[in-house]
Formats: sequence, structure tokens, C-alpha cells
Amino acid sequence: MAMHLIIDGYNLLGAVSSTRTEMARESLLRDLAAYRHRKGHAITVVFDGWQQGQPVEGREYRTGVQVIYSKRGEKADQVIQRLARDYGSDCAVVSSDHEIIATARAHGAVVMKAQEFLARLQGAGPSPNVPHKELDTEDEPPQRGPEKKGNPRKLPKALRRRARQLKRF
Repeated sequence: MAMHLIIDGYNLLGAVSSTRTEMARESLLRDLAAYRHRKGHAITVVFDGWQQGQPVEGREYRTGVQVIYSKRGEKADQVIQRLARDYGSDCAVVSSDHEIIATARAHGAVVMKAQEFLARLQGAGPSPNVPHKELDTEDEPPQRGPEKKGNPRKLPKALRRRARQLKRF
């Protein structure tokens, strides 16, 4: 099932480099269009326009990617939070901003930090934050205390759930 990706544009650009030029923004949009073509997800990128933006929210499509510029007086964070509320569990939010993450999770959205999504965007595969346990080749089982129960080779439930959610990306 294809998901709707909501991306904090300048947050993702900040993970790539410190420049926020028009050229960097266009390069990011080209990369996102290629990712959309590969994965089939609907993608919305939100950029700040609150300081010198238009009096109304600007929306445009570029090679299949919806680009939203927040209106003057409204930050991109507020637009992303509103979209996360609207889409709920049918979306994934890409941002490293703690307020956005909290709002998205509260409404059931999958959250990826900018660095994590950047690795997927560049084709690096699974996130380095999700560890992969391999079977031990040693004859001796790992030493554990008597209070621990369960399979020592199995990832914790929260990490398994997160890996299942991110498998679609």
C-alpha cells in the first residue's frame, strides 16, 4: 500500500547541507521525484514562506511531487502538523523537529528523522538505527541473568514494530 509522505523541506535540506539556496531545493525535489517514481508514494514537501511568503498558502506540483509554501505568518511546522492531523495513520512524516514528531505520533503517523530518510532516499537501504541481530555461530549461549526471559537473539518488540513500519520505505 502506498503511503503519503509529508516532508519538512528545509529540515531535510539541513540534513544534506547547510545551504538553503534555490539550487539545493531543486536538487532535493529531483531526488524526491526519483524516489516517488521508484516507490510509488505520494509526496508532499513543505517549505517555510512565513517571513517573505505570499498572503495565501502556495501549492504547486513539480514532477509529481506536491510542494507547499506556507503563507506569510505561518510556519512550515504548523502546515505539517495540520497535514499529519488530516491524514492520520495514512501518512509518514519526515522531520527531526520534536514538536512535529510528537504531533505526528499522536495522530498515528509513522515518523522518520531527516537523516534516516536521507539514507533511504540515497538508496542506502534500511536505517542504521535499526540493528540486525544475526545468529551466533558459537556453541555457547550468551550469558544472561536469571531474571531475563525470552529469546536473546530476538530484537525488542518496539524495534521489531518500527522495522515493520519502515519496511515499506
